Amino acid sequence: MAEDDTLLNAAIGAAVSILLSWLPAAAVLGGAVAGYLQVHEADLGEGARVGAISGLIALVPVLLLLFLFAAFIPFVPAEIGALGLVFGLVVVVGSAIYFVGAGALGGALGAYLKEEL
Repeated sequence: MAEDDTLLNAAIGAAVSILLSWLPAAAVLGGAVAGYLQVHEADLGEGARVGAISGLIALVPVLLLLFLFAAFIPFVPAEIGALGLVFGLVVVVGSAIYFVGAGALGGALGAYLKEEL
């Protein structure tokens, strides 16, 4: 793959994250693949950047699934709907922090491994 094609490498890392989503650290693995493909020397910052982009791309299916569940909020009582809305916002923010953070960590790890292997 092209070492300078950030979006392509991030998309490949996101695809790995989605395909391995049954593993607990799938976002880290996807970020590591993206970071490994992106850098040509041990540039941890560049690896973390492409890993974070990979995490953002991998977050899209999760958000779509959450918005699908949110479509049912109008059909529940107001008290439960309000609680569901607050819970949904916490889940969205937590998911974003997890995917972007784990992707960045994996990207830095992938950049490090590129130098070591």
